[in-house]
Amino acid sequence: MPNSLKPVVIAGAGPVGLTAARLLQERGIPFLVLESEAELPDDLRASTFHPPTLDMLETLGAAAPLIAKGLISPTWQIRMHPSGDRAVFDLAAIANDTAHPYRLQCTQSTLCRILLAQVVERGGTVHMGTKVEAVEQSDDGVRVTATTADGETEVFEGSFLIGADGSRSVIRDTVASSFDGKTYPETTILATTRFPFEEHLPGLSNVNYVWKEGGTFSLLRLPDLWRCSLYPDGDETIEDATQPASIARKLQEIAPSNEPHVVEEIRPYRIHMRIVDNYRKGRIVLAGDAAHLNSPSGGMGMNGGIHDAFELVATLAEILDGAPIELLDRYTRRRRRIAEQEILTQADRNRARMQERAPERRREMLTELQRIADDPAKMREHLLRTSMITGLRQAGEIA
Repeated sequence: MPNSLKPVVIAGAGPVGLTAARLLQERGIPFLVLESEAELPDDLRASTFHPPTLDMLETLGAAAPLIAKGLISPTWQIRMHPSGDRAVFDLAAIANDTAHPYRLQCTQSTLCRILLAQVVERGGTVHMGTKVEAVEQSDDGVRVTATTADGETEVFEGSFLIGADGSRSVIRDTVASSFDGKTYPETTILATTRFPFEEHLPGLSNVNYVWKEGGTFSLLRLPDLWRCSLYPDGDETIEDATQPASIARKLQEIAPSNEPHVVEEIRPYRIHMRIVDNYRKGRIVLAGDAAHLNSPSGGMGMNGGIHDAFELVATLAEILDGAPIELLDRYTRRRRRIAEQEILTQADRNRARMQERAPERRREMLTELQRIADDPAKMREHLLRTSMITGLRQAGEIA
């Protein structure tokens, strides 16, 4: 790379932005990261890493330290409660397709800290507490105006701008003319607890999507706690459903116990499914939640964003090596199509399945899932798709 090359500016120090930073760093492409928060957050966000994501992170030396801090989950399941009838999907079926035939349960904040440490140790530039306020671009570069934590204004010049600044992206409006989709009607209530569900529910996996009478819940295990996704019962208001008494009642219904289910965190959130019409405008490109939002059912949002970063940086490297800037349109063709047809559609289907209330329809769906799990060929095909490998392969074939 020429010494005079302006850095690629990255807005956002989340898993997508920091992955992009490490990829640029590995290729010797100058960059700088602008993050509005003064420190990396520790709040619970995404917590599932799929096999191909771990394969990708391994190329950056980030998979091993992440796995060391996470929980390997060789199976996941869809389950009836309280009967325990279930369809179990064993990722050993795709052992020939990935070096990591399992889901890893670990917080995204853990990955961010690993990547940030690597970036800094290798001499990378990260400006924490620096909020992007405005963006301009010309034929040969971008100009980013940001405000620091002490209120000062700074201007950063770059060759390109990667908008990896999340669901509330400031960069999005500069690139996209639409962000179409929907907000789902239900509110999910996240409750975390160290209660040992695995000792009370026979055959539980580390990742469980569960039907109960008249409703649903999920149990996702992390190394030191369980994440429980709950929903208001009947006419229960969100305010009532987030009260400790309501959470305690729901957890007792899941796993009756004389010992209390000590809850550490309760957080309600709404779920969206949206995607921008274009990932790129000139030298400004979107990745991750800035470009697409989906239901967390299936754990594909963060993973898809990391996959965006790999495709985007590979494309930028080709351009900086002499390819025309229009090659960035291929990035949109590859990543937007897969986000729309694979990630958003599949997450929407997962969410709709678990929202099904009719007992006979639930039984039909579970029986079909059990048939898939019992057929090696169908199991592999299903896991390749749900693990996002199929989508990545399809994207690679788009010119």
